[in-house]
Amino acid sequence: MEESGLYVCNIPVESLNISPFVMVIFGGTGDLSQKKLLPALFHTFVDHRFPHDSIILGVGTRPRSIEEYREFAMESVRKNCREKPGEGCLASFASHISYLPMDVTREEHYELLHNFLKEHESAKNGIIYYLAVQPEFSPVIIEKLNAAMITARFPAGKVVMEKPFGWDRPSAEELNGIALAAFREQNIFRIDHYLAKDTVQNIMFFRFSNSIFEPLWNRLYIDHVQITVAEEIGIGARGRFYEKTGVVRDIVQNHLLQLIALTAMEPPAAFEADLIRNERVKVFRALRPMNDETIDRLTVRGQYGPGRIGGEAVRGYREEELVDRGSATPTFFAGVFHIDNWRWAGVPFYVRAGKRLASGITRISIHFKQPPLKLFSSTCDTLDPDVLVLTIQPEERISIHFGVKYPGKANTIYPVTMDFNYDEAFHIRRHPPYEKILVDLMKGDLTLFARQDEIEAAWSVVDPITKRWDEVKPGDFPDYEAGTWGPPEAAELIQRDGRMWL
Repeated sequence: MEESGLYVCNIPVESLNISPFVMVIFGGTGDLSQKKLLPALFHTFVDHRFPHDSIILGVGTRPRSIEEYREFAMESVRKNCREKPGEGCLASFASHISYLPMDVTREEHYELLHNFLKEHESAKNGIIYYLAVQPEFSPVIIEKLNAAMITARFPAGKVVMEKPFGWDRPSAEELNGIALAAFREQNIFRIDHYLAKDTVQNIMFFRFSNSIFEPLWNRLYIDHVQITVAEEIGIGARGRFYEKTGVVRDIVQNHLLQLIALTAMEPPAAFEADLIRNERVKVFRALRPMNDETIDRLTVRGQYGPGRIGGEAVRGYREEELVDRGSATPTFFAGVFHIDNWRWAGVPFYVRAGKRLASGITRISIHFKQPPLKLFSSTCDTLDPDVLVLTIQPEERISIHFGVKYPGKANTIYPVTMDFNYDEAFHIRRHPPYEKILVDLMKGDLTLFARQDEIEAAWSVVDPITKRWDEVKPGDFPDYEAGTWGPPEAAELIQRDGRMWL
């Protein structure tokens, strides 16, 4: 069709053709199920993307009736739904829900699960085992499913795991071995929900569909890249988890490295899951290894102390629930990565991530090189380089910062911004990441899920950092106030190269 003088393609309607299935949610009463999974499943149901005869089976440790769990599910949707749900629609959704109390560590309880699956015709088409549990329970559940022969009796089953996938490369390899003993690799879905955000996916579309940018996407034109994953929130009630995990395992090994890979990857031969994942793996393998000396010089760790967020006083990490009062767990990371390949040689990637920072924002900024000659008046002592900014949250937008002549002034350059905002451009309801994840899971599309070799290659990048930090304890924690941009060393890290954080 033609619109405003431009030819605009017709947007195709997504065709799903999904057979009915049974989704078994281990951890069906947990935080993830309440806040993300059940509301997202409800929206797929409302949007008619949920096969009519499918069943959601919540698995939990507490005895409760099916009616009690259905009411629990409906209340989870009411509390966490973007819009007030209709009660009739909620009741219809709840009719697809069942509940099974079981201890996932006891093998005899899996016979109860097997009996349930045998009684439901939808299980023959496929079963989705969603592991919405603490990471240490994932290998236990997979091994018990395998030992009880459930995976053999229902060979079309898929297993879904949330990050972190292990605690280091050896544990990730062990977890992958356990998963591959029970499922084929194409039936293992390792979730990083950042990959399902529209702006993250659009990194590839923006680069590879626009010829005005892709020819410049290399060391000849780009000075450096910055990636920030900043959160205002603290760790909340996750003290026990965070004490074992820290910022590197929680954010850097997955979210940050995936953003680096999507920014730096080569064009895939086609838009297919394995071809895209092949290119992401190549980036991980091209990241320059760090030794103790480069870790000390090119990384910064921090831990938040008391401060103010949004005008309100908040406590420091060591005062959070279930946190050791002398904890050395880092809640902030900054570092410089180098990609040793033809496209990116000599281009530093500055990254930072942390809790209780000055603003909750995730963005990638591509900083282009300065023009070789200063052709204009000296009235501008510093000519800002062009910057392309992809903001992932809280808003989803793409901005270009460049210079123009200031009106009425002789040869004066003035910085301006050209801005694209998803919500302003597309007046449609867009699907949150977990809805996109669930639909791709139902379809069996692995594009947005991590593969075994990706996970292991990513651990190889960060394992030397966590090992070094474990060996050399920090002497100054906490070293940044909540509500700031991290410890002063993070600013110094980039400033000593003559650059500044955006």
